[in-house]
Amino acid sequence: MLAFTERGIYCPAGDFHIDPWRPVDRALITHAHADHARPGHGHYLCTEGSAPVLRHRLGDVALDTLGYGAPLDINGITVSFHPAGHVPGSAQIRLEHRGEVWVVSGDYKPEDDGLSTPFAPLRCHAFISECTFGLPVFTWRPQAEVVAEIEAWWRATAAEGRVAVLGAYALGKAQRVLANIDAGIGPILTHGAVENTNALLRAQGLALPETAPVTDAMTRKDFAGALVIAPPGALGSAWMRRMGPASTGMVSGWMALRGVRRRRAADRGFVLSDHADWAGLNAAIAATGAERVYVTHGYTAIYARWLAEQGYDARIVETEFTGEEIDSGEAEA
Repeated sequence: MLAFTERGIYCPAGDFHIDPWRPVDRALITHAHADHARPGHGHYLCTEGSAPVLRHRLGDVALDTLGYGAPLDINGITVSFHPAGHVPGSAQIRLEHRGEVWVVSGDYKPEDDGLSTPFAPLRCHAFISECTFGLPVFTWRPQAEVVAEIEAWWRATAAEGRVAVLGAYALGKAQRVLANIDAGIGPILTHGAVENTNALLRAQGLALPETAPVTDAMTRKDFAGALVIAPPGALGSAWMRRMGPASTGMVSGWMALRGVRRRRAADRGFVLSDHADWAGLNAAIAATGAERVYVTHGYTAIYARWLAEQGYDARIVETEFTGEEIDSGEAEA
């Protein structure tokens, strides 16, 4: 039902692509992160929850939306979007034709983060899955424990007279922290990229605590006791100089690896990812009942071999998706 081409994942019968990385006439988009939602397509179709961020990023594009679970016939292919739990508005895309079902996962995580619509596994014959963290070393602790660590770091940093500056991606991770952290600890300030996304999600009815953007007019006293949330690329930059003494933290699944923590030069690393860990990947794939599994972006060779050993018809698909990059400035969560 699907072919893997130089432009992206293609449905010949429906004549549309899913998350294509080269310009195409019709693109179905799983979520609004830049590696999945590229500019230049003739027409976009995404969930209602992804549309505001897509419009903000891509401008006045031809865009239609579909609610979760609503079927749409495209040239005889029944298409529907279903929650992926990755970031607000993210979706798996289900395709059915003559009784055969394929599901393209996009990026996903099974843990309910209290912000995104929770992941819902779908029964299918073929499943296209990311495997960003497809190694047994990646095992996530419960979100509440990690958030409690961030809160303790924030309190300790404030008591030392320093500013807590937390690197978190502007779409998804930043709002996940905001939705779950104790906002009574102190003021929460944000980089402009984070604040813009906050405004878009608040307009959709998502509950986030009060935040204020960092401005050029602010002085050191404005940052006293604050938690500042910014894209990872802003950590250690000239943008931070006005804040005075600071402690930097980074929120990412890659913080599970000590070498990455050292490379990022953050004072603290908090292991929290918007992608499935090893156990989450295995459980999600098992829940689909799929016989064929196509793995993309991540530890594809290792993970495909593991799946084959478990009895799956496992194949590797080369894509330009990046997942959660180790050294990216802003690509993913």
